[in-house]
Amino acid sequence: MVRRLGRVDYAATVEAMRAFTEARDETTPDEIWLCEHAPVYTQGVAGKAEHVLDARGIPVVQTNRGGQVTYHGPGQVVAYPLIDLRRLGIFVKEYVFRLETAVLRTLERHGVTGHRVRGAPGIYVRLADPFGHARLSEEEQRSFAGLGKIAALGVKVSQHRTYHGVALNVAMDLAPFEGINPCGYAGLATVDLARLGVSTDWDTAARLLGDGLAAQFVP
Repeated sequence: MVRRLGRVDYAATVEAMRAFTEARDETTPDEIWLCEHAPVYTQGVAGKAEHVLDARGIPVVQTNRGGQVTYHGPGQVVAYPLIDLRRLGIFVKEYVFRLETAVLRTLERHGVTGHRVRGAPGIYVRLADPFGHARLSEEEQRSFAGLGKIAALGVKVSQHRTYHGVALNVAMDLAPFEGINPCGYAGLATVDLARLGVSTDWDTAARLLGDGLAAQFVP
């Protein structure tokens, strides 16, 4: 089931996901929550304080997902798949691959070519040619040269059940990303669909991403 929550408080939503995950059993249907948050920096469980350069008055919330620091704000679609991996018969690596696939296919619907980068979860675009189809070179993957991150991943798995998830930048104020090393990478550019020249709204992007995630995780 895909649930559209609208604008919701980050900390309260994390608590609701945790409670849902702890209370569920083998018969509980999986859910996918779609929402957006007021401006907030979220720090992963192994996140390093030095990656927060200038919080600019934006709250920094410690959380139990993987990864380093990222930013959530209005104009970003945040998707939280609450999936029983054991029931689906997959492991975490496959789960992350499917999350990324859903984002890639959402971008394709807008004509944008997304890319994976080895060892750096999330989805990236080639800033100078976001609609081209050439594969990333070894140098681009190694240095992020010319790339911008358009979707960030951070997941938590408890007893084979997932929460947290993926955030897709649609049309947002990107300035707060300058206050951090996004996902722990100094100088990494961050981009949204609007900066790529794609005109769409939150509702459309949320629907496409929700449908894409459901296609990956609903048997």
